[in-house]
Amino acid sequence: MKIKAAIIQMRVDEDKQKNIDTANEYLKNAVKEGIDIAILPEMFCCPYETPNFPIYAEREGGESYRVMANFAKEYGIYLVAGSMPEKDENNHIFNTSYVFNRKGEKIAKHRKMHLFDIDVAGRQRFKESDTLTAGNEITVFDTEFGKIGLCICYDIRFPELSRLMVDQGAKVIIVPGAFNMTTGPAHWNVLFRNRSLDNQVFMIGCAPARDLSASYTSYGHSIAVSPWGEIVQQLDEKEGYMIVELNLQQVEKVRRELPLLKQRRNDLYTLKSL
Repeated sequence: MKIKAAIIQMRVDEDKQKNIDTANEYLKNAVKEGIDIAILPEMFCCPYETPNFPIYAEREGGESYRVMANFAKEYGIYLVAGSMPEKDENNHIFNTSYVFNRKGEKIAKHRKMHLFDIDVAGRQRFKESDTLTAGNEITVFDTEFGKIGLCICYDIRFPELSRLMVDQGAKVIIVPGAFNMTTGPAHWNVLFRNRSLDNQVFMIGCAPARDLSASYTSYGHSIAVSPWGEIVQQLDEKEGYMIVELNLQQVEKVRRELPLLKQRRNDLYTLKSL
């Protein structure tokens, strides 16, 4: 079973509608290549700054949500709509990724579980918890190709989460993310290769394009990694997209030949969600 995925590395503007239009232009081009699924970056419609999240936030079912659902239906694809600020009925703000099927129906929703609160001396300080609330659910969704896991950016640093998704059947894990110019060069490739090796899955990371005029500068370098830990394809820092074919039989082959998941000592340790 093969999945043809489009990983879209777009530039994020202050104008929400312009960002939606940009995403649509990339989708129009990508569907001409017969894709099954398209992936947008973290905060694709909102500049990645904590004060912006409440300003750009929408309720589930809001304008951006509806447009993304319509794109999925119009183009007949699965669409992982990167992430966007979501406001709930109590005015809590979440960093949320919605997934739509080929009919434009929502089939998954992931609220970023681990908030990006860091302070690297002299280099990068960011505190998502100033305006965001953490999610608390593990996200795996069904497709005709099999199960796919979903998390957002900083979530990838916590290996337990990826393993729990794999235990729920995920053979691909998709990560909309926006690593910066401190953490990106140091850790982006390493983390995606590590999680693929840990769990013998395809890992896909989709980042915004680099914008040196932005207060938060994305590293870019959207990536696809095989279950063997090899980088299958990767973009540089500029705007663009790539088409990657994921052969899920490779997951089964790697797990059969190097049966890490079966060789776990569950008599000594276990990992389970609440």
